[in-house]
Amino acid sequence: MDPRLHNPFKEALLAGQTQLGLWLSMANPYSAEIAATAGYDWLLIDGEHAPNDVPTILAQLQAVAAYPCHPVVRPVNDDPALIKQLLDIGARTLLVPMVDTAEQARDIVRAMRYPPNGIRGVGAMIARASRWGQIPNYEHDAEAGLCLLVQVETRRGLENLDEITRVDGVDGVFIGAADLSASLGYPGNAGHPEVRDAVSRAIRRIRELGKAAGMLATHESFARPYMDCGANFAAVAVDTVLLCRAMADNLALYRGGPEALPPSGAY
Repeated sequence: MDPRLHNPFKEALLAGQTQLGLWLSMANPYSAEIAATAGYDWLLIDGEHAPNDVPTILAQLQAVAAYPCHPVVRPVNDDPALIKQLLDIGARTLLVPMVDTAEQARDIVRAMRYPPNGIRGVGAMIARASRWGQIPNYEHDAEAGLCLLVQVETRRGLENLDEITRVDGVDGVFIGAADLSASLGYPGNAGHPEVRDAVSRAIRRIRELGKAAGMLATHESFARPYMDCGANFAAVAVDTVLLCRAMADNLALYRGGPEALPPSGAY
């Protein structure tokens, strides 16, 4: 396989190594490049809740390409046409939200694979992913360098967790505590004991089934226990949250008052 298709993030997950990540919500290549210098193992380019589209995601992929951190792209949904576009612009790892069934997970796997194993449209000659046709045998070799992470974040998804996790082609399962808290009846309260227990049990089960487990927690009191349960792709900060806190703390130095409190709600 051409080394340009190598996916070190996927290999690290297969080896059981912990990968620390930062959520990028600013939809800006300049701030993405700044984040790329910080030392995180992976950066999540958010196309679900941040104001991103395919061109802005492309700009961020280009901005971080020179750095050792690995970009993970979250599309707004599991639309096969969008998945095709994201792969063509060079995304090699996707985090797909709101996956509730094994059938849905299998459909996403097919969207990431060329025929006869899937339905991804063939257009490598004009695609950044193949370096515009300059990577030999791209259509044959691309699959090995792609990584699929799916988000389970509803009660229904938890009920189907084993079946989703066992799907061939799913490399990891991310438990979305924010949406899960709403689905379990505790909207905006990802710290509720029932939610935390559900997340912890899900992480343990995912690892028992031999797949990588992921989560987002911006407070150490949440993140470390989940990592102790086995979460090995862990997003531990969000760029917008870090910026808001830093600005508030800086202003407090001169105007007085308490340090910044964490933003309310969950993400």
